Amino acid sequence: MSAERIAVTRALTKASDFTQVLNAPAQARTPHFAVHHLARGPLSGKTAASNPGTQDLSTAANQGISLPVDQSPLVGLWLGLVVPKRHAKRAVTRTLLKRRIRAAIASAATALPAGLWVVRLRTPFPRSEFVSAASDRLSHAASDELATLMAAAVARAKR
Repeated sequence: MSAERIAVTRALTKASDFTQVLNAPAQARTPHFAVHHLARGPLSGKTAASNPGTQDLSTAANQGISLPVDQSPLVGLWLGLVVPKRHAKRAVTRTLLKRRIRAAIASAATALPAGLWVVRLRTPFPRSEFVSAASDRLSHAASDELATLMAAAVARAKR
């Protein structure tokens, strides 16, 4: 078995998953970003709604069915991004920040534990310092800060 793990990154899409991850304490913070983690897979969309007075039979068709190993809920990372308009008014800025977040997660993915990850923009980058919406200066500043954030998240995960 190889010591290097292949990280599979998938998009986190359900609002209930975002809510639960964001309610967990932040794994790491920087002046502009925070990262949250839950060590579980996303909630399945096929939750059975059973009536309080009924019991599931042990002979039901779905008993004992499991997912293949490569589709197991804890294989890989589910990534959610929160870049609100109130912190990044222009779409070009939000897109730039999302690309930088995905790149930072991809570079640290093999060192991060599997589960749900949400990276959120906590505060806006000052417009007085970053005049252009998608400048190289903003891109480098965000990349550097996200690298620090991911290093802190990896260090905390190893504890």
